[in-house]
Amino acid sequence: MGLFGTDGVRGRANADKMTAEMALKLGAAVGRYFRRDGSDAAHRVVIGKDTRLSGYMLENALTAGLTSTGMNVLLLSPVPTPAVGMLTTSMRADLGIMISASHNPAEDNGIKLFGPDGFKLSDAVEAEIEAMMAGDIPLAPAEGIGRAKHVYDGRFRYAERVKATFPAGMRLDGLKVVVDCANGAAYRTAPEVLWELGATVIPVGTDPNGHNINRDCGSTHTDTAAQAVVAHGADLGISLDGDADRVMILDGDGRVADGDQLMALFAARWASDGRLRGDSLVATVMSNLGLERFLAGRGIALHRTKVGDRYVVEAMRQHGFNLGGEQSGHIVMTDYATTGDGLLAGLQFAAEMVRTGRPAAELMESFETVPQRLENVRYGAGAQPLEAEAVKRAIAAAEARVAGTGRLLIRASGTEPLIRVMAECEDDTLLNSVVEEVAEAVRACA
Repeated sequence: MGLFGTDGVRGRANADKMTAEMALKLGAAVGRYFRRDGSDAAHRVVIGKDTRLSGYMLENALTAGLTSTGMNVLLLSPVPTPAVGMLTTSMRADLGIMISASHNPAEDNGIKLFGPDGFKLSDAVEAEIEAMMAGDIPLAPAEGIGRAKHVYDGRFRYAERVKATFPAGMRLDGLKVVVDCANGAAYRTAPEVLWELGATVIPVGTDPNGHNINRDCGSTHTDTAAQAVVAHGADLGISLDGDADRVMILDGDGRVADGDQLMALFAARWASDGRLRGDSLVATVMSNLGLERFLAGRGIALHRTKVGDRYVVEAMRQHGFNLGGEQSGHIVMTDYATTGDGLLAGLQFAAEMVRTGRPAAELMESFETVPQRLENVRYGAGAQPLEAEAVKRAIAAAEARVAGTGRLLIRASGTEPLIRVMAECEDDTLLNSVVEEVAEAVRACA
């Protein structure tokens, strides 16, 4: 596996590839890549991060590498990932960098790269940068070394941009909202935005200490938000992940709606308003068959991509579509943002509650899901389970069993050493059987 995965570079902090040495080299390579014109014009990069302890180490190493090639660095401190995409363009930067491992535990970290248009870099550009890291990177002369400074209003700029996406003249007055910030990047911004729009806010996961990001909270641990919703009698729960680019929505009983249900709601609403470009939605291969059937019944096409919000965005840009996302909670609305934005999606859901006068429970179940099961199988260093003949045979047999009634998807994670075994089928017994058989074959070779 190369340096870059499905969403930048990711790994265990201070181990494997996620070291200060790597970040220094990556910063220099990225700086040189974006200064290839050789001009003396000022070049700048914005760097944001979430609340992980290792963020300090990686931020300093990246800054050293970038300034060594003549880039001027603007340090944003903790901000959500979508803020980096937005500020890269609004601050006329050549590059944006987010230091985050998203929903992963605090022991991990990652580096996501954004181009001057605010969109994540393509595979091709990342490959060029990785190739540069393998050689000698020309440094700037002493008089050309870049500067670094802190920018303290980044999160406020982002907050105002997000609030501007809320329908004009609409307020959240009378709505009680639990917002779980996962002890992550939005721990101040999300509660502030909701309160300023009129909501009564119950904040959860807003006490980061460098080690507790995503720990028993956030979009991958929704029980915490669910308990708060029920305990406070809230109307709505908004559960973000560590860098706030994904979201899960909860109703007043603490039940959870994933990204598929949110995309169904937004796609249907936008289509009825004539806002859905191309009458199409972009989602990944992981999205439920129920979503596909729901959209087809309304004349909306579903375009599937590889897993990863960057691939969703690439397809959206290629075809001119403006709505897409992932079952995991990345919701991409390119009318407003260049990447998934959990807070923005949560606000759009709340706006639909206000507009319709309907409770969250009614809005978050647009379609009946086809039974789906996902099993993650971890494998050791050097192992390649999907290359094993026994695994290939198990996959072929499972595909034959579900043919015509469901589907099977087996893939390696791009962010962790996991093989993801997923199946969908109307028959629960068959569903569990095929997943267990493939997962067991993978474990035997892991």
